[in-house]
This record gives sequence, C-alpha cells and structure tokens, in this order.
Amino acid sequence: MDGNRRYSKQHNLIEGEGHRVGFTSLMSMLKYCYELGVKYVTIYAFSIENFKRSPEEVQSLMDLMEEKIKGLINEESIVNQYGVRVYFIGNLKLLSKPVRLAAERAMDATGKNSRAVLSICIAYTSTDEIFHAVLESCEEKRDKKDEKSVIDVTDIERHMYMGVTPDPDIIIRTSGETRLSNFLLWQSGDCLLYSPPVLWPEIGFRHLVQAVLDFQKHFCYINNQKKIGSEV
Repeated sequence: MDGNRRYSKQHNLIEGEGHRVGFTSLMSMLKYCYELGVKYVTIYAFSIENFKRSPEEVQSLMDLMEEKIKGLINEESIVNQYGVRVYFIGNLKLLSKPVRLAAERAMDATGKNSRAVLSICIAYTSTDEIFHAVLESCEEKRDKKDEKSVIDVTDIERHMYMGVTPDPDIIIRTSGETRLSNFLLWQSGDCLLYSPPVLWPEIGFRHLVQAVLDFQKHFCYINNQKKIGSEV
C-alpha cells in the first residue's frame, strides 16, 4: 500500500490523513476482492523498517492501526459481512501493547470465519520471517534430538509466518514501484507483479480488474514455471 504520505503532501493534507484515505481505499479493494470471489488477500500494512521513522509518526500510525483494528470486529464491518478470518502476520512483539492486544482480539473474534482470509503484515519483513523460521526449525531439531539433523525446505516453510495462506498469485505494488521492499520474498517466486502508477489512495476497481486480466494473460507461463520448479 505505497504512496499514502506522497498523496497527503500532494493534496496538502494534515500529517497522517493520507493513511486514513488509504484505509478507505483498502476497504473498497477488499470489498471488490471478496465480491469477485478472491479468498486470500494479504496486505503489507507496516514494515519493521517503518519503525525508523520519527517517533511522532510511528506513534500516530500505531494509534491509527489500533483504531482501525478495533473497527474490524464491529458487527457491520467488512470482515463480518463477508465472513473473513483475520491473521496478523509478523513480529508482533515489536508492536505497542495496545495494538498487539487489539490484533489478538481481532484474530480471536474472527477465528470461526471461513469464507475468506485476510492476512495483515504488520511489524513484518521477509528477512525477519525467514530468520524466524530458520531459528524455530533449529530449535525444533535440537529439542526433539532428531536424528535427521539437516534442516530442509519443508521444515522452514512449516515455521513461516505466512504458512496460514497459499503463496500469492498476484502482488500489487502501487506508485509504479517494481521492487518488493522485503515483502513475501520466499513466497513470490512464481507470482505476477502488477505495478499501477497511481498512489495507494487513488487505486480503484479498474486497477484490480487490470491485475486480474494480466494474470490471466500470463497464467499459462506462470503455471509452467511452477511445474518446472516443482520438478527440480
């Protein structure tokens, strides 16, 4: 969800208002996805690198996240309208206590929803995810005193934060950026990257449709690449 701060500057909005507009765009995009039958959606809400921003901006974002997370479990929220189970993915212990508790309550409250899954990557980087998975795999081998001391790919994947969802088919990165910025590096080897030039608050239904059309256009190639990879 790239471009909230630039949108705010371009439209002379007060600090933080661009993120609120971006949240409105997110709710619209989620509705479009669920109406189209997309079961799994993952969003990159807050990187571990974002903690390097000014303390005032980080606190403002934490306050906004706490407010919006609490709103997710309201009876009339999009999560409950579409039966969406929510996961918060990342190094959650890095979050402020109010945000972490709000995230835990939201996961508990939506635990029985099964029509769709929304994974919210928060305090996340792919580097941290891979490190966490390798560390837990090593600890598991040590605790079990497993004769098979070598860690393989299946061990690591079992401990990945994103193990709750399938690998993505499409990654949408707004602002025309074509880099992944430490997002789903392990899982995105065979997916389509779609980079519309608009800032995140400006994204709309036509961009989602274009992403789907691009995926359909390249589906045979992507599928063949997955088959080749599975045979190696």
